[in-house]
Amino acid sequence: MQKRKLGKSNLEVSALGLGCMGMSQSYGLPPDKQAMISLIRTAVERGVTFFDTAEIYGPYTNEQLVGEALAPVRAQVVIATKFGVGRDAGGQQLQDSRPERIKQSIEGSLKRLRTDVLDLYYQHRVDPNVPIEDVAGTVKELIAQGKVKHFGMSEAGARTIRRAHAVQPVTAVQSEYSLWWRRPEEELLPALEELGIGFVPFSPLGKGFLTGTIDEKTTFVSSDFRNIVPRFTPEARRANQTIVDVLRRIAEKKRATPAQIALAWLLAQKPWMVPIPGTTKLARLEENMRNRNRRLADHNPGRALSRTPGEKDRPLSDLYRRRVIFCASFFFPFFSQGRRAACHPERARDTRPSEGSARSGARTLRRESRKKETDPC
Repeated sequence: MQKRKLGKSNLEVSALGLGCMGMSQSYGLPPDKQAMISLIRTAVERGVTFFDTAEIYGPYTNEQLVGEALAPVRAQVVIATKFGVGRDAGGQQLQDSRPERIKQSIEGSLKRLRTDVLDLYYQHRVDPNVPIEDVAGTVKELIAQGKVKHFGMSEAGARTIRRAHAVQPVTAVQSEYSLWWRRPEEELLPALEELGIGFVPFSPLGKGFLTGTIDEKTTFVSSDFRNIVPRFTPEARRANQTIVDVLRRIAEKKRATPAQIALAWLLAQKPWMVPIPGTTKLARLEENMRNRNRRLADHNPGRALSRTPGEKDRPLSDLYRRRVIFCASFFFPFFSQGRRAACHPERARDTRPSEGSARSGARTLRRESRKKETDPC
């Protein structure tokens, strides 16, 4: 697998990382621990060097899992974990990034991850009660003490990132980004590029939706958090199916899967972007790893895929269709029909969603763009 550097830092990781949260929570009953240890070690064998966890996952059990799995190969991998989110006595999630709490958290994470230094230490969520300068200053102290190598932030806004970066350089920012959640393009990604900060998209496959294995009839076990996520109501899934249909058509032409096309699109955006798809299944891990990212590293289609004046008023499902087709043709030259569709939209009407489905998809996507639901990542 190819490597990428996160921003202007010297932190080099595999082009795809592995999000480990789902191995301990959120998607139903956690799988067998030994099976997950085996999966993580298989990922290392396949070339993955970047692993993502957090103190709150489990809580604590996910760090323990990752620590045990990676202990034999610790020198070969980069481990990222997070602080700043905990639970009160009643079990309610809360934010706490007080300096004393960060110093307490680092000791627990080091012990659970079986290491003496954390490669990347994210603030999990911005704490409105603690100045970000105090948070960045505390992590700066931990770096000086040799307990942390790089500082990261998760789900932070551009202004907050700038303030933190002025105190302690931020190596990477983590936030949701995929074909059906593109808000980072508005302010976050331009700021990161300006500051030389890497970007780590979580939920790059839309919490499973962009894999093409979920439709409006899919049901989830009671402990699966997607039961309470607005984008996973049957109505929303039905409206957003347009995007999956586009991915599936491209995948069929490319002898790939919808997930592979969705990840290829993400990898194309910027060379300092490293998605962290999560899975608990070996088959899905291998599917993700089979991305044709050798070609992706040779091109930068970001400018060609950027918004142009007037696009904001067009159906989002149509915009996504054209961009994904362009992306696939750009990276896979033998996909000639896709290239023609990208350069000449009028020749691709046979692949265009019906007017009704495009409008319903656009309505749902626009509602989602106004307010992003809270998730456990």
